[in-house]
Amino acid sequence: MDHQLAASFWQQMWQGLGSKSAPQPLPTFIDTATFSSAFAVSELAATSIGLATQAAARLIHSPHLVEINVRLASRWFQHSFMTLNRPAPILWDAFAGDYASADGWIRLHTNAASHRQAMKNVLGQHTRREALAKQVAQWRATELEQAIIDAGGCAAEMRSTDVWQQHPQGRAVNQEPLIDWQVTASGPVPAWMLPAARPLLGVNVLDLTRVIAGPVATRFLASLGANVLRIDPPGWQEPVLDEEITCGKRRTVLDLKTNAGREQFRQLLRKADVLVHGYRADALEKLGFDAETRQLLAPGLVDVGLNAWGWQGPWRNHRGFDSLVQMGCGIAEHGKRWKNSDQPTPLPVQALDHATGYLMAAAVLEGLRQRKEAGNGCQARLSLARTALLLQQHGYPAGSQQTGITPDTKDNLAMFELTPWGFGVRLRSAAYLPGTALVCATPGCLPGTHPPGW
Repeated sequence: MDHQLAASFWQQMWQGLGSKSAPQPLPTFIDTATFSSAFAVSELAATSIGLATQAAARLIHSPHLVEINVRLASRWFQHSFMTLNRPAPILWDAFAGDYASADGWIRLHTNAASHRQAMKNVLGQHTRREALAKQVAQWRATELEQAIIDAGGCAAEMRSTDVWQQHPQGRAVNQEPLIDWQVTASGPVPAWMLPAARPLLGVNVLDLTRVIAGPVATRFLASLGANVLRIDPPGWQEPVLDEEITCGKRRTVLDLKTNAGREQFRQLLRKADVLVHGYRADALEKLGFDAETRQLLAPGLVDVGLNAWGWQGPWRNHRGFDSLVQMGCGIAEHGKRWKNSDQPTPLPVQALDHATGYLMAAAVLEGLRQRKEAGNGCQARLSLARTALLLQQHGYPAGSQQTGITPDTKDNLAMFELTPWGFGVRLRSAAYLPGTALVCATPGCLPGTHPPGW
């Protein structure tokens, strides 16, 4: 592990939290194995998890230093739940992935049915991946990317870092802070107990997030005892990730496109302490819940939002995922050159998603601290593209030692986790804060398991 890179991440992350005080001391790092990568992925994993844990310690005024197991932090960035009585779920749709175009490479994201259909509308129906590849090869990457986006799908051309830095969206992201932080109006004095064992006991967290980054944030909050209520739209299905990211949460279904659904959401928001959302930039505004309205409904609200491509610029409302951002912003192209490969080489894990998730959790915890001590609410905005820039600024120096990540049976919690899909085991926490249990109290569950109420 490169401690200098970790220290640099740490400094920038604490600055991003908007705190006027000096950064907290670096966590103690143990078991310092790292991923083999062109970028400091394990250092990013360890420091982002450390930041969220230190923010929890700061909230409860814990005198203890945080300890981070770097190898375990890296494993949490892979997955934290391992099935035991059945095969692990297949993570990618058969047609998702990287394709050679007429002038480069492009990545298609087809996991969601609507995104897969959008791809078919542009490239036609194919029964085999090889046939689709031949069709993609006839397109220029930039033109195909735009055609699929226009059709409502998800795609990203492989760009170099230099090309991305000159792209209008790349330039916009360069102007954004890691965490766009804004103090908002005060609310009633909260009655949170903040016990060391379960710091967020009694804190209501409304979860409007979907895949990986946002759910990672609310999973971490749930592991601290928060009352997390996740809202899914009717028909939402993500069985590949349900066991991974819904533990510790309650799940309800609301249709926010209906008057009844919006009224139920309005009532939930009135009693929420925290809102975590991952909709596209103006989606909540279009539903009648802009930032000002949210604060009026819940004075003092800790409001943390996520976007893929950034909050300014022409792509602010583009659909996006970690793998697409890695392709579009130069990470996969840099990895290709680092590995001397003839294909895009992304990070070994979806590190942008996971790191941004822990940064979001840290922002929530810092917001709760400010609410408790100063009374104000806050709004924080983060993006995968801005986290990518943080990582790109910290490539490994030549000769840095990378050992690879290996699992160990002692990494798992002692108890089994029984879910509606079967049972498995969960990794123990990569963070250690004496006196605080970082573990979710319930397993993952299906959408609609719980009613829309606190």
